[in-house]
Amino acid sequence: MARSLSLLALACFTLLGCSQSLEDPTAAMSERSLAGHIRVLSSDAFEGRAPASRGEERTVAYLVERFAALGLRPGNGSSWTQDVPLVGISTAPGAALEVAGGATGLRFVNGLEAVLFSKRVAPRATLDASEMVFVGYGVTAPEAGWDDFKSLDLRGKTLVVLVNDPDFASLEPGAFGGKRMTYYGRWTYKFEEAARRGAAGVLLVHDDAPAGYDWAVVTGSWTGEQFDLATPDGNAGRVAVEGWLRRDAALQLFAAAGQDLVALEQAAQSKDFRPVALGLRASVTLENTVRTQPSRNVIALLPGAGRADEYLVYLAHWDHLGVDPTLAGDQIFNGAVDNASGTAGLLELAAAFGALDPRPARSIVFLAVTAEESGLLGSQHYASQPVFPLARTVAAINMDSMNVDGPTHDVTVIGRGASELEDLLEQAAGVQGRTLTDEPSPEKGYFYRSDHFNFAKRGVPVLYAEGGVDLVAGGPAAGRAASERYRRAAYHKPGDELHADWDLSGALQDLQLYYAIGHTLATSESWPNWRAGNEFRAARDASRAAASE
Repeated sequence: MARSLSLLALACFTLLGCSQSLEDPTAAMSERSLAGHIRVLSSDAFEGRAPASRGEERTVAYLVERFAALGLRPGNGSSWTQDVPLVGISTAPGAALEVAGGATGLRFVNGLEAVLFSKRVAPRATLDASEMVFVGYGVTAPEAGWDDFKSLDLRGKTLVVLVNDPDFASLEPGAFGGKRMTYYGRWTYKFEEAARRGAAGVLLVHDDAPAGYDWAVVTGSWTGEQFDLATPDGNAGRVAVEGWLRRDAALQLFAAAGQDLVALEQAAQSKDFRPVALGLRASVTLENTVRTQPSRNVIALLPGAGRADEYLVYLAHWDHLGVDPTLAGDQIFNGAVDNASGTAGLLELAAAFGALDPRPARSIVFLAVTAEESGLLGSQHYASQPVFPLARTVAAINMDSMNVDGPTHDVTVIGRGASELEDLLEQAAGVQGRTLTDEPSPEKGYFYRSDHFNFAKRGVPVLYAEGGVDLVAGGPAAGRAASERYRRAAYHKPGDELHADWDLSGALQDLQLYYAIGHTLATSESWPNWRAGNEFRAARDASRAAASE
């Protein structure tokens, strides 16, 4: 490890013409310090770090204390925080989706065969004998000549939708570029499109493979209090009832309608697919408790020494899923990997940059956002009401779950091929003797599932990378096995806890990369962009042009 660090200290990446030699970050970043932050943030005392909870109060206090101790300044004027207006909605237990009109009546209990909720800010949400229509993947993509709805009037109806996008199950790459999930495959898009169509309800058919996670993740993430950003209309434009159906429940549903779900899934892979009226009617009443309470993003600033009005952002989400008192045994979702580890990494990078003398020319922002687990809400709020202008933000580097399995020979790039930041990453990784690799499961749509996405949509180049799968100790097989163990045993489950056998040298290895890239950006005068043809480049070009006027 010492050899790679000395190489980093000597390296000066020429792509952007850095003006200073890299400082060796070892004095300020360490596995011991990283583990200490993770231990605190994922402890039972922090109660799973749910937004608008005692866990939030303790998390925010800890982050502010640590940033201040490192010599950073409050990032929002004189305040360390940015209020994020959240509304929390808790659905009373006992509700069930009643389905009538088929060969047999069906009843799916909320939290068991189905997960149902409403984001409307109202004490009650209902479906009253709403006609059910299967709409395939629920995609309208004019650029691909694709329309699953075929101009059908869906107002007041309940849509049944497949997860992912049409290329997932296809044997050949089609209109959506093969196995790599597009935004059309994300549940967020499907709920948004259903609202645009005036639907009363929308139910996603959960399936482990195309979703990228099992049913326990759905129940762990989407039962209990749900958050959204408070809006003037109380989210009246959203669908009244949103949710998921477990696959075996969906098979029963389609059988009751006299339909074959498997055959319809195959039909939905074609752009010629037309919606199928199921001849069923859905009814449910959700009784909700609503509370409005701000959560907070934490913002720390290291002012630039030359061009302080230009910004580099490091971000990580501090929140997790809180406590579920209905669970037997362990009820706390500690979120040690997701994302106490990334938040701890943010503190380590702040320590490294805070120790520099002289400071870099550009300002560096350390942004710990709330409510990522509720739909990227904290970063959405920041990106829509930025404290520092996005047109003058050179890049954002996101850390969402650090590598706890040891050093790797590779670096996984989520959404590889998107921006010129990857050129910097490749150079820094090369100094460490590492290579860049594509994400192993592009069909899971990880690029759209973390906070950098809200910056990308507004044109800011982003980097979302993580430790690869080719472990120094054990190779790719060991790396894939470790990743699968975490996904099955810990991801969005109470089992995501700090373990004594973790090897945080891999996380430190990645932090060295992020430091090297950030130092180059912070001492440069250049502005990396999205690659030609990327969907976010036009937004960046427009914002930079406006900033230069």
